[in-house]
Amino acid sequence: MRNNGLRSEFEHADEGPGLLLWQVTNRWQAAQRAALAPFELTHVQFVLLASLTYLAVAGDPVMQRDLAAQAATDPMMTSQVLRVLEQKGLVERRDHPSDRRAKSLVPTEAGAALANRAVVAVQACDREFFGPLGPRTGQFGVDLRRLRDRRL
Repeated sequence: MRNNGLRSEFEHADEGPGLLLWQVTNRWQAAQRAALAPFELTHVQFVLLASLTYLAVAGDPVMQRDLAAQAATDPMMTSQVLRVLEQKGLVERRDHPSDRRAKSLVPTEAGAALANRAVVAVQACDREFFGPLGPRTGQFGVDLRRLRDRRL
């Protein structure tokens, strides 16, 4: 029987993919928070530190906008989180080699080491969380990328 209070196209509230995505995301974020707690990193701190560590390997200067694009984070929030990572001694701002007005970002030795320890815990958390999908996990990743890359 249809709920008469909410005029939804779904018979049951938990049939909507948006609500399901919200619920699953909240549970996944809670699992990630727990996995990252021993490293004293929030999830967004981890994402930015790991992304910077990944980008810095190429040897090209990493600008804040490059990091925000790689992590798909808001530039203002990225700046705020980078300040915290700098205060923790995990990230440094250095003079850009070819643009005197700009700064580039590099993980410190301690930052790169922490990112590499934490990524092990994050990936183990993901394996456990997404484990019920079994062999469909790869296709789930493909579907998520399709949604992420979609132009609205």
